[in-house]
Amino acid sequence: MEKREELYRGKAKSVYKTDDADRLILVFRNDTSAFDGKRIEQLDRKGMVNNKFNAFIMQKLEAAGIPTQFDKLLGDNEVLVKKLDMIPVECVVRNYAAGSLVKRLGVEEGMKLNPYTFELFLKDDAKGDPFINDSHVVAFGWGTAEQLVRMKELSLKVNEVLSKLFDDAGLLLVDFKLEFGVFSDGSIVLGDEFSPDGCRLWDKETRKKMDKDRFRQGLGDVIEAYEEVAQRLGVPL
Repeated sequence: MEKREELYRGKAKSVYKTDDADRLILVFRNDTSAFDGKRIEQLDRKGMVNNKFNAFIMQKLEAAGIPTQFDKLLGDNEVLVKKLDMIPVECVVRNYAAGSLVKRLGVEEGMKLNPYTFELFLKDDAKGDPFINDSHVVAFGWGTAEQLVRMKELSLKVNEVLSKLFDDAGLLLVDFKLEFGVFSDGSIVLGDEFSPDGCRLWDKETRKKMDKDRFRQGLGDVIEAYEEVAQRLGVPL
């Protein structure tokens, strides 16, 4: 597989064309950002850890029947993926109150949500990724009603699979965001990544934060926490 020109450079990953029209290469960088890119730092080993963590999770999801963008690892920081036409909507599943939910509603952090909540946000850093609903997605042409049904179905299946996976590793899956895209055959596929950058993970016993909140809140030992989560899951680093 030949790696060609860079197509897109995000906050933490770069996307490259290949000689296959249906495949791209993602490069996980050490860049770490918060607050819609207003704070950016380099954290040693982060790209490698997130790349291998993501590959492990995506393969677990594939085994559970969830279609993902993942094809195969190419190296410590690179992965081959399916080319998707991304839908600019973030699907957020929350099992416990944290982050923006606490800020918006004034509820207590850590409160168990029964049942879980499912939310949609427009993927737009310049606008602060605003909270939206199904009607907005369809009215503004960001996606169709049928696509939204499938995205929600897959998001809740991901929650079912990963909540058990993390629970078995002594961790609470507090919340997470997912992004989806359309493959060349028209199917809805889970894209982007699943890593501690895009979810909240707490130790079940101590409630120690093991995710990107360590960076956002200046708690330190960010990559060490990511590596501990990987070790508990059995991710080969």
